[in-house]
Amino acid sequence: MAKSSNQKLKLMYLMKIMLEMTDETHSITMNEIIDILNSYGINAERKSLYNDIENLRNYGIDIIGVQKERTYYRQFELAKLKLLVDSVQSAKFITEKKSNELIKKIDGFASKYEAMQLHRQVYVSGRVKTMNESIYYNVDIIHTAIAKNSKITFQYFKWNVNK
Repeated sequence: MAKSSNQKLKLMYLMKIMLEMTDETHSITMNEIIDILNSYGINAERKSLYNDIENLRNYGIDIIGVQKERTYYRQFELAKLKLLVDSVQSAKFITEKKSNELIKKIDGFASKYEAMQLHRQVYVSGRVKTMNESIYYNVDIIHTAIAKNSKITFQYFKWNVNK
């Protein structure tokens, strides 16, 4: 079989397919994988795909084969992703904007089907989100200081003529 110009990208596209289109309840067949790869301009044969999937497994990717030659990929279990999203939403020291940015990134660890389930609102009674946009950097600075066994100082507030 003549190789297309995109042939070197086959493993990357295979990983993308597994990440975005499969999960524990949405598996995929080899024929479906071949069709999707063809839409990216990549020719693939069943035998080479089995080898590619095995290479991804050897690399550490959790691709699971199930009955009737259907496979799926699970980077994180949905319950763990929901826990992360709930934690981000309920953390009062993370601004609303930063919470949404983090949740969008967490979505990337789920299939397109599971990502829809991650968009839910956690209600925490009496919890007000901070307005401080630099919280990531402040927390990182504190952790770095702790790791280096350094002293840190900070001001809780600053007095002025208006108190």
